[in-house]
Amino acid sequence: MDIETAIRSRKSIRGFKPDPVPRQLIEQVLTLACRAPSTMNTQPWEFVVAGGEVLRAIAAQNVMRLREGVMICPEHVITGWPPRSVYRERQVEVAKRIFSLMGIAREDRVRRAEWMERGFRFFDAPAAVIILTDTALSEGGPLMDIGALMQTLCLAALAHGLGTCIEDQGVMYPEVLRSVLKIPDTKRILICVALGYPDPDFPANALESPREDIAAITSWHGFD
Repeated sequence: MDIETAIRSRKSIRGFKPDPVPRQLIEQVLTLACRAPSTMNTQPWEFVVAGGEVLRAIAAQNVMRLREGVMICPEHVITGWPPRSVYRERQVEVAKRIFSLMGIAREDRVRRAEWMERGFRFFDAPAAVIILTDTALSEGGPLMDIGALMQTLCLAALAHGLGTCIEDQGVMYPEVLRSVLKIPDTKRILICVALGYPDPDFPANALESPREDIAAITSWHGFD
């Protein structure tokens, strides 16, 4: 697969086959992902990979807390979309497309809640990569590097026949991750990437999210 095809083909996968992903394959993906650029080659990332019964235990605890109304307490900055902004409009539009594919009506609160739980269950993926950084670093400092890493990770996974979904619901209850995965307080939990073999029959996987026309978001200076 050439680079352009990979970039155009990558998308968020929200439904996975139950087949486990071999550790060796995940190691290959992470090794390739670590070729991502970082400021002064600082490589401000670390990984904790969970799968099998361990991941299912985390997912179950996440959902239990969600249902009990436990306040989320993420260790990363949560992105906010100002009301009546183009960013909010884009977020709402992609949600509408997902619910349409899944056949979830706007007024169906039960199924909408069930969908939300899927994120806290890592979309039932057989593996999840938890991305950490060191608390010695500033909260915002590593984020651009982590963004480059995540894109590279997703492309590397695609090259190996895997699907991914970058999602923060899985890290909204960091106390669960710290307890189960023995993550020390010297590390900050940033984000997770659900990882597995895509289920081609899962409706939401058919989503092709739109992108703005480059003419609408670019200004040119010094060009004919």
